[in-house]
Amino acid sequence: MPSLFRFLTVLAVIGGIGYGIIFALANFVTPKPREMTVTIPPDKFLKK
Repeated sequence: MPSLFRFLTVLAVIGGIGYGIIFALANFVTPKPREMTVTIPPDKFLKK
């Protein structure tokens, strides 16, 4: 039984670190807005 608790503790610690990384990326990293141009071929507008 102690090995199960150790395993669950390791999983909880790894999950907490992963959650912390995702939280930090979501709140502290700001994306740079930039313009984007997409060329659409004219045949996409034709109804079939």
